[in-house]
Amino acid sequence: MEFRLLGAVSVATEVGELALGPAKRRSLLAALLLRPNHPVPVDHLTAALWDHEPPARARSVIQGHVSRLRALLAGADAKMFGVELVTQGTAYVLRMPETLLDAHRFEELVTLARGQRAPADAVAMYQEALSLWQGPALTGTCPSQPLQAAAHALEELRLTSVELLAAAYTRMGEHARAAAVLRAEAGTHPLRESLSATLMKALQRAGRRSEALDWFHRTRRLLSDELGVDPGRELADAYAVVLRGEEDDAAQAQDHAHAQYPAPVPPPASAPLPTQGPSAALHPGTVDLLPRIPRGFHGRSGELTALSRAAAGEAPVCLVTGPAGVGKTALVVHWAHRNRDRFPGGLLYADLRGFSDTGEPTLLEVLREFLLALGVGPLRIPESAGGASALFRSLAAGRQLLVVLDNVRGSGQVRELLPGGSRCVTVVTSRYRLRGLIASDAARPVPVDVLEPEDSTALLAAVLGKERVLAETVAARRLAELCGGLPLALRVTAARLADQPTWSLSAMSAELSDESRRLNLLDVEDTGVRAALRLTVRRLPEDAAHHFAHLGRHPGTHFDRYTAAALAGTDPVTAEAALERLTAAHLVIRTAPDRWTLHDLVRLYARGLDTAPDTLVRVLDHSVATALAAADAAEPGDESCFALPSDFHPPRAVREFADRDQAMAWYASEREDLTLAAAAAHAAGLHSRTWRLVLAMWPQMVWRVLDGWTPLLRTALEAARADVDPRAQSRILALLGWVLTEEGRPHEALVHLEAAPVLAARTGDTRGEATALVNLSLARAALGSPEEAAEGCARAARLARGAGDRHTERLALYHLARHQLDSGEWQSALETSIAAHALDDPSDTSTASRVLLLTVAGEALLGMGDETEGVRRLEEAAREAESCGYDDGAVRALGALLRVSADVALQARYDTAMVRLTSRT
Repeated sequence: MEFRLLGAVSVATEVGELALGPAKRRSLLAALLLRPNHPVPVDHLTAALWDHEPPARARSVIQGHVSRLRALLAGADAKMFGVELVTQGTAYVLRMPETLLDAHRFEELVTLARGQRAPADAVAMYQEALSLWQGPALTGTCPSQPLQAAAHALEELRLTSVELLAAAYTRMGEHARAAAVLRAEAGTHPLRESLSATLMKALQRAGRRSEALDWFHRTRRLLSDELGVDPGRELADAYAVVLRGEEDDAAQAQDHAHAQYPAPVPPPASAPLPTQGPSAALHPGTVDLLPRIPRGFHGRSGELTALSRAAAGEAPVCLVTGPAGVGKTALVVHWAHRNRDRFPGGLLYADLRGFSDTGEPTLLEVLREFLLALGVGPLRIPESAGGASALFRSLAAGRQLLVVLDNVRGSGQVRELLPGGSRCVTVVTSRYRLRGLIASDAARPVPVDVLEPEDSTALLAAVLGKERVLAETVAARRLAELCGGLPLALRVTAARLADQPTWSLSAMSAELSDESRRLNLLDVEDTGVRAALRLTVRRLPEDAAHHFAHLGRHPGTHFDRYTAAALAGTDPVTAEAALERLTAAHLVIRTAPDRWTLHDLVRLYARGLDTAPDTLVRVLDHSVATALAAADAAEPGDESCFALPSDFHPPRAVREFADRDQAMAWYASEREDLTLAAAAAHAAGLHSRTWRLVLAMWPQMVWRVLDGWTPLLRTALEAARADVDPRAQSRILALLGWVLTEEGRPHEALVHLEAAPVLAARTGDTRGEATALVNLSLARAALGSPEEAAEGCARAARLARGAGDRHTERLALYHLARHQLDSGEWQSALETSIAAHALDDPSDTSTASRVLLLTVAGEALLGMGDETEGVRRLEEAAREAESCGYDDGAVRALGALLRVSADVALQARYDTAMVRLTSRT
C-alpha cells in the first residue's frame, strides 16, 4: 500500500487505486497525511475542506467523509500494513508507517543524496527522489489556503532538489545534462531567478554562451513586465559571469555546489523539532528575504544614523514609525541592504499587511515562511503557532539574524515573531507608535517625519532627472511644499510628470494648488495618498474615526481638546482620548501640550469625510465662547462686548483662564486660528459669527495695536452691516478708527469715528458712545485739534459716569490727561491722572491701564519740574510694562525717561521694546 501526495492525492494497492471519490474526501485524506500519526483537529480539517465560510453542517460532512474513508481502508486491508484511521477527542489521527508516504520517502532520499561525497551517487538518489513526483502536489484537492500552502512548500522542495541534481551533474562535469534538467524547470517557473541563474551558468559551462545571454534577457523582460522589478543580485551576478565569458573549472563548480547546498547538519540540541514528518537539513548559509533595494531613495541621513544606533546592543527591537506614505519601508530596506554584511545568519522580511486591503497573514503563515527559509522541511514545521514560534526562536538563537517586520498594526502581531538570539536585530515599521511594544520589549523608537525641502526636490530629481528639476527650481520647491514633504505624494507627482515629459513643473504646481483636486492628482492606479490614508483610517476605533472626520472641518490649523470636542459634539475627556489614538496613528501631530495639528494632505482627506451638517457652526460658537472667556480674564470686571446670538450652540465645556497672563497667551497662540475662523464664517455667510469672533479679540488688539488688524476689522464691519446690527457696527467702527489712528492714518480714521458715537447713541449704547468719543478725540488730536479732542474726552467721561461705568470713565480721563499733556497743561494733566487712578479697583484694573496712568503722571511731574518723582513713576511704569510684555506701554514710559536722561542702559531697554513692538507690524 502506498499513499501519494506528490501528484494526485491517491492510495495505491496491489489491485489498483482506491476510489476516493469527491475532492473534499481527497482533501480530508491529504490533511491527515500531512500530519501522519498526529491528531488533526476538526477545525483544521474544516479549514482544509472549505476555502470560504463553511456550512453550518460542516462537522457532519466531515464525519461522513471519515466514515467512508474508513470503509475504503478496511476494504483494502489497511490494518495489515499498520494503517488505521481513529478518532481522538475532537480530532482524527491517521496511524501509519511513514515509509508508506511518498512525500516522506522523497525527503528522505533528498537528505541522503545531500550527504553523498560521490556526485554520481548523489545523481542517482536525486533522480529516484524526483521520480516519485507524478504531477503537481496535492492535485485533486480543494483550493483551500492550508492545502495550497502545503502544496507550495512541497513544490519548493522539489525545485530545490532539481537545482541540487543539476549541481551534482556539474560536479561530474556533465554541464549539458545539468542545463537540460534546469531548462525544463526554468521554462515552467520563468520568474524563479535562482533557476534561471543556475541554468545560465550551466549553459555557459556547456559552451552555449549566446543561449545563456538570451535566457537572461528573456527573464529580465518577464520580471519587468510581470512584477515591475529588475533582476536580483544572483541573476545579475550570473549575467556578469556569462558576459565576461568566464569558465568555471570543476573544482570551482564543486565548491559552489557545496557552498550553496551543504551537507545536512544536526539541529541545535535546544531545538525541539516535531516528529510528524521526515527530517530536512538546515541551511546555515545566508538567507535573504529582503525586497529589492528601493529606487530613488534620497536623504534620511539622520534617520539612518538613528536606526543604526537603535540596532546596537543585545537583541534590540527597533521601532520605525511615521505617517502613511512617509517612506518607512524604503528607509528600513535601504538600511538593511546597506548593513547586510552585519547579518551573516540571514535577513528575514515579512509584510504583515496591517494597513492593507488584502488582509493580514496569520502568525503561522509568517513563521512558516521564516522556517522554510531557515531550512526546515515543510513536514517538520509545527501546526500550532506557539510551536512554530518556539522553533523559530530556537533556530535564531545561534544566528546573527536581521528580522524586518513591515507594516505592523499592533504590538501583538510582533511578539511571537521576535527572534531569540542575543545577536539578532528586529526592525518593526508601523503607522502606529506601538507603545505596548516599547513597554513589553524595550523597543527603541526611530520616528520618521516628512522630508525637508532640499531632500524633497532631490527625490523629484532622482525620478525626473536633474536637468528638468534645475530648469524650474522654484516650481520644484513649490511642488515639494504642496506635497507636504511626503515621499509617497512626491513619487506620485514625479510619476505623473515622468509620464508627460512635455508638462512643466510649473503647470503641475498650478494644478496641485487647487485643494479640491489635489488628492485626486496624488493618486495613480491603486497607489496614492488617499488610498494610504483610507487604510489607516479604516483601522481606527469608531470614536477616533468620528473625531478625525470632524477635525477636517476645523477652519484653523491647530486645535486643542476643547476644539476637538466642539467639532465632534463630544466632551474634552473623550476628545483627548481620541486625539491620543490619532496621534499614535500619526494622523494628527502634537505640537505642544494640549495642542495638535494636521498635515495639509491629511486635512484635505479628512475634509472629504462625512460629518454632521452643523459642525462648522458648533466650532465657531465654541471659538466665540472661548474668546469671551479670555476677554473676561484679560479685562476683569469689564462688560461683555456683545450678546450671544439667539441660535448659539453652547459647547459642553469651555477652557478656563486663571488670570490675564493665561488669557493673553491664549490670544497670542490662537490669533491665526481665530482669524481663519472669522474668514470661514464670512465665506459661509454666517455674519453674526464673523463680527463676534473679531470683536472678541479686542483685548489683544489693545495689547498689540500695531499688529495689522485693519483688514480683519473691515471684514467684521462688513459682516455687522450684513447682520443689520447697528450696535455691533458702532463698536467695530470705534475700534477700527482707533487702530487706523495708531497706524498714523487719522484722516481715514475720522470717517469711521464720527459715525460710531452717532450709531451708539441711536441704539442706547452709552458705554459704546463714550468709547467712540474717546477714540474720536485721538484722531482729532492727531490732526492738530487738542482742545476739541479734550472736549470730546470730557464729554465721554461724563457719559460714563452717568452710566456708572468706572472702566470707561477711567479710560476717558486718561486720554483727557494725555491731551492736556500735549497742550502743556501739566497741573491739569496730573490732577486728571490722579482722578482716573482713584477710580481703580485692584481686582479689575488691567496692567495696561496702570502703566498708562503712571506714565501720564510721570510726564506731568517732569513738566512741572519735579524730576525725582516723575522719574520714579516713569521707571515704575516701564518696569511693570516690561515684566508683562506690554511693549507699547514700555516704549511710552522709556521714551519719556530718555527725554531727561541719556543713560545707555535706558536706551538699550527702549531699543529692545521698540524692536519687539515694530517686529510685529
